[in-house]
Amino acid sequence: MVTPDRLATTGRLSDRQRWGLMAQLYSVRSRRSWGIGDFADLADLAALGAGEGASFVLVNPLHASGPVPPLEDSPYLPSTRRFVNPLYLRIEDIPEYGYLPAEDRARIEELARGRRSANSSAALLDRDASYAAKLAALDLVWRVPRSPAREQAYARFCAGAGQGLADFALWSALTERAASSAAEASAADGASPAPELPAPAEAGRLREEHVERIDFYRWLQWVCDEQLEAAQRTALAGGMEIGLLHDLAVGVRPDGADAWTLSEVLAAGVSVGAPPDMFNQQGQNWSQPPWHPTRLAESGYAAYRDMLRTILRHAGGIRVDHILGLFRLWWIPEGSSSPAEGTYVHYDHEALVGILALEAQRAGAIVIGEDLGTFEPWVRDYLAERGVFGTSILWFEYDDAGAPLAPEKYRQGCLTSVNTHDLPPTAGYLAGEHVRLRESLGLLERPVEEELEAARAEISGVLDLARERGLLPASPADGAEGGADEQRVIEALYELTALAPSSLLGIALVDAVGDRRTQNQPGTHREYPNWRIPLTGPDGAAVLLEDLPATARFASLLAAMREAVDGTDRAGG
Repeated sequence: MVTPDRLATTGRLSDRQRWGLMAQLYSVRSRRSWGIGDFADLADLAALGAGEGASFVLVNPLHASGPVPPLEDSPYLPSTRRFVNPLYLRIEDIPEYGYLPAEDRARIEELARGRRSANSSAALLDRDASYAAKLAALDLVWRVPRSPAREQAYARFCAGAGQGLADFALWSALTERAASSAAEASAADGASPAPELPAPAEAGRLREEHVERIDFYRWLQWVCDEQLEAAQRTALAGGMEIGLLHDLAVGVRPDGADAWTLSEVLAAGVSVGAPPDMFNQQGQNWSQPPWHPTRLAESGYAAYRDMLRTILRHAGGIRVDHILGLFRLWWIPEGSSSPAEGTYVHYDHEALVGILALEAQRAGAIVIGEDLGTFEPWVRDYLAERGVFGTSILWFEYDDAGAPLAPEKYRQGCLTSVNTHDLPPTAGYLAGEHVRLRESLGLLERPVEEELEAARAEISGVLDLARERGLLPASPADGAEGGADEQRVIEALYELTALAPSSLLGIALVDAVGDRRTQNQPGTHREYPNWRIPLTGPDGAAVLLEDLPATARFASLLAAMREAVDGTDRAGG
């Protein structure tokens, strides 16, 4: 493989700043959703952002989970990183939906009504109910005969995806059958045996036996691909320069499709995680098998290349979660009592980063590395030399003296934002909810009052920066926020990021509507409903896509960022 010395696509962004939206797609619903945000909602969000001057929309990983409920809630713990989650399909946008028999259409409309009632609820999202309804509908749409042109397009897609798609579809069919058998056994005797699959080498003979279900799961990936293509087309047609930014998770489930089909290049008996740090004082175990560095290299990095190509098919860029994992990963042996018992294992970063740059350049896409956390100092310099952008979060940037870093000293080759999905929305962060939540879950290593005092000092230091730049009024005696209300403080913080030289600026959608609830609390699994929080406003009521144009906070924050970046005033002039 011949790889570029430097990725050229990010270099084209050095002329001026660009900003975009960041959202958890599953939480962003419309009146037409089936209780979960979908690809059509993504297209509409991109269109709304483009109309306000945004250049991109960054979403959570869209990787596939299991083929049937129950689904894993975390988008960062997928079954595979190469293929897409059909949970996000908009049933009515599949062309064959228009040719359903009247009885089947009525059945699908009934299923849709049952899930649309959840769209206006602020209760926790129910992926399983939405996916079960969609699977029933998709099975009906799949059985509609395709036109010759559609059939040819499907055949081309399957041929292009090759053996990887065939293996994934086989795994899906076998997992569906195993889950059904386990459910029958449980109903018969009350036991709940875990589904078991044959070894990959022994499963080949089952392809003919399950040819119909294999075709169904291949077809699901085709319609996912079509709807993602439509979303990117909508983003670009609306004026976005970059369009969709996809997120690449660190790894996969130990019992998922990749672990089954790619077992020869994954390490057994260990899990990936992170050592203890100031935000996760007990460390983290992500329950993901890592690439085996030697076997992956011996394979020519085939699985890695295939994964990147699929994700970049309909993307203006890719965000690589924990990109430091291309250099080293924290391996935790099975049976360890704590993530602290792990150790770093190193990878051939020149090969992994080089292939990433190669596939991105072929796709005309940019690469953003989430380079937060513990790392060796030279790593960021190396990534910058290769044309890979970094990530800066306002609350994490400090100078050598421990004071908040002046925004003028941020990196240019960077995506800078106030917030990240592992923290509460900014309204909640300002109120110290990240501390109170961790205290309620037993995740603190020191008294809660000490943590709250440290949080207040951290917030005060950043607000002082905003005051120094004239973004907030001088602090009077009546409040640490300088008398400004919550909305104005949040806008000032985003305006502060716009003073940085960073090429890309991100606006978290939760901040644009005044949401307060945390999407994900690292270090928890069942203790907190991670990744199940719908988009809500400051009053706790659900916010739908159709509500955004008339939402004053949304319009005001986007106008403030537009004015800060390119001088366009709040009236759009």
